[in-house]
Amino acid sequence: MLEKLANMPEGIDGVKASGKVTKEEYEVVVEPLIDAARRENRRIRLLYQVAPDFQGLAPAAVWEDTKVGLSSLKLFDGCAVVTDIGWIRELSRLGSFLVSCPTRVFGNDELGEATDWLSSLPQGPGVSHHLDSETGVVVVEVQQPLRVQDFDALAVTVDTWLERQGDLHGLVVHAREFPGWQNFPSLLRHMKFVRDHHRRIGRVALAADSKLAELVPHLAKHFVQAEVNRFGYDDLDEAIAWAAGTRQASS
Repeated sequence: MLEKLANMPEGIDGVKASGKVTKEEYEVVVEPLIDAARRENRRIRLLYQVAPDFQGLAPAAVWEDTKVGLSSLKLFDGCAVVTDIGWIRELSRLGSFLVSCPTRVFGNDELGEATDWLSSLPQGPGVSHHLDSETGVVVVEVQQPLRVQDFDALAVTVDTWLERQGDLHGLVVHAREFPGWQNFPSLLRHMKFVRDHHRRIGRVALAADSKLAELVPHLAKHFVQAEVNRFGYDDLDEAIAWAAGTRQASS
C-alpha cells in the first residue's frame, strides 16, 4: 500500500510504501500531492519511505510512477529515500545521477537526518540573473551549484531578448568560486544552453577569482563562437563594459 506520512515538518511531503503498491493507490496519494503543488505554485521536497515488507509496484503502478515522474520532476527541490532494502538503496543512488533534483538515501533509523537534509536545501535558485536592456548584457550571479532550473530560467530571459531584439551583446558570469553542478542532468542542461545560444551572443565575460577561471578563455575558444574573456571578481563593471562592447579588455 501507499500512504501519506503525517507529522512531517513544514515544507516537506512524506509518502510511505509497503507491501504491493497499486496504480489506484498511486493516483490517490501521489498525484494529488503534485497537483496541489502546481495549483499553489510551490516546490516539492519529498521524503519517500520504503518499509521492510515492500513487495514492489504492480505493473500499472510502474507505468503511473514513470508517467508522473517524467512530467513533474521540475517541481522537485529534493527527494530523500528512506529504506533499509539493499536493492532500492543502490537503485536510488544510481538514479540520483540521472534526475534533475538532489536525491539522497537514508536508513530507517535516519528519518530525522532525512528531514533535516530536506529542510536544509537552498530555498532559492543557485543562480540569479538580470538583463540590462540598455547594454544588451545579461549578468549571471552564481552562488550555489548549478541546477537544471537555473538554465531553464536563463534560457527564457535570453530567448525572449533574441526574439525581440536580435543577437545579445554579451553575457557576464559573476562567481567568487565556481561551485560546480548539482548533478549530471544539470551539466547536460548547461551544455545544451551553450549549444543553443553561443552563436547568438557576441561576448562572454567570466568575473571570478578561482584558478579554474584562468583556464576558461583558453578552453572556451575551442567550443563556442562568442569571444571569451576573464576578469577579477571585483571587476564586474569592467566585465560588463567589455561584454557590451564599450571597453577593451585590460592587457
